[in-house]
Amino acid sequence: MDNKTLSGIDVPDKSDASMSPSVADQPQAGVYPFTRGVYPTMYRGRKWTMRQYSGFSTAEETNKRFHLLLERGQTGLSTAFDLPTQMGLDSDDPLSEGEVGKVGVAIDTVEDMKQLFKGIDLSKISTSMTINAPAMILLAMYAVTAEESGVDPKLISGTIQNDILKEYVARGTYIFPPEPSMRLITDIFEYCSENYPKFNTISISGYHIREAGSTAVQEIAFTLANAREYVRAALRTGMDIDKFAPRLSFFFNAHNDFLEEVAKFRAARRMWATMMKEEFGAKNEKSMKLRFHTQTGGSTLTAQQPENNIVRVTLQALSAVMGGTQSLHTNSMDEALALPTDKAATIALRTQQIIAEESGVPNFIDPFGGSYYMEWLTDKLETEARALIKQVEDIGVLEAINQGFIQREIQESAFQYQLSIDKKERIIVGVNSYIQEEEDTYDLLTVDESVRDDQVHKLKEIKEKRDNAAVKEILQKLESAAKGSDNLFPIVLEAVRRRASIGEISGTLRKVWGKYQAPITI
Repeated sequence: MDNKTLSGIDVPDKSDASMSPSVADQPQAGVYPFTRGVYPTMYRGRKWTMRQYSGFSTAEETNKRFHLLLERGQTGLSTAFDLPTQMGLDSDDPLSEGEVGKVGVAIDTVEDMKQLFKGIDLSKISTSMTINAPAMILLAMYAVTAEESGVDPKLISGTIQNDILKEYVARGTYIFPPEPSMRLITDIFEYCSENYPKFNTISISGYHIREAGSTAVQEIAFTLANAREYVRAALRTGMDIDKFAPRLSFFFNAHNDFLEEVAKFRAARRMWATMMKEEFGAKNEKSMKLRFHTQTGGSTLTAQQPENNIVRVTLQALSAVMGGTQSLHTNSMDEALALPTDKAATIALRTQQIIAEESGVPNFIDPFGGSYYMEWLTDKLETEARALIKQVEDIGVLEAINQGFIQREIQESAFQYQLSIDKKERIIVGVNSYIQEEEDTYDLLTVDESVRDDQVHKLKEIKEKRDNAAVKEILQKLESAAKGSDNLFPIVLEAVRRRASIGEISGTLRKVWGKYQAPITI
């Protein structure tokens, strides 16, 4: 990277205190509490991972999109699963009708997973998977895919979302009640710390909390409250904090208020570091570093004048980079209308590449550090987020979810935000102001209804060819183990190897644990 401005001015190696009196008392990037960044050199050492979120139709179709984006410069994979997969249902389940392959790729067995990553070396690419309730099953499928393609599973890297608490408050793709769901998460922490040491075992998500209508303060507060609960759950099993905490990661939204978003990332980083060191006694600095993926705000995209979304996404992506993100997904301009086309997905990727290669922003660490407004706003967000976390802690995180407290807080914020748009107190270009007659038409991506028929046919073939007695045996073993306290991951792994489907594995656990019923919060 050429560390000069366009005028030829050398950019300093570090954002040190001598540059501005206002940063004199702040530790630098890579130093606790990491307000300015988790690594000393940040993007001067290595750019963020460009990880475009992709998944639709069948594994074959999504595999083509993966290869297209990799050829065009994407540096990591991010997988979107369809709704049945997210809910632990097979494609032939009656509840899956009308949803197979629609909002993501359909995955029934490990054979689909193998097709999804065909021609991709899993030892050389990191993969993020947005999967929560059945996260253990999908990670097991990914590991078996690596294993059966000749890759040592210890070499696989990436992230599973695996954040069930935010599903109860914001997103809704839960299956089991909170207690057994938390067990699945801690079982993953424990198993992966020994067997998949390069894999991030959770991506604690503020993104979906923000998409549901929260403020930036609520996004920080509820995300870190959930994170604390996961840490406590792991500690209760006897795990050492520095054994699992370095593989915890986060997932945040980049919304429209540019400077507030930069401050939000800085505040969250400092709060996490302080929590891990002072509250949980972490000794390893890696346990204190809040490493996060960012996605630009899907809820900010408009169906009206969709080209405007390119500008929104650019500003949001820039705020994530200014805030020190470790990886980034930029939304496509047509996502308020349909799944992204190849062209729209490429423009979204090019947006990141232009920021990385042409803007000069990555040359300097924490460019806004020392700005009187940025430092004030970072402190203000932290103060307000801490106050909200205390409210949740006074109730208890799980109890706050069961009572619907967090849900109501988010719903009220969403209502107030929409009210401000309706009253034109907040301007959304092309929606409540600067409106124009729509003349352009757009080529939109559609998923053929035959996708479900194809998936059902493949699943039927697999069930006919596999050793069904062996599948029955392992599912019975899983049912028995679910009633006890042993780690379930090795059993799920074996079930996947024997070609048990996601619906069969989830259904076995559902038989033991039941389904979660959400409280009425209106």
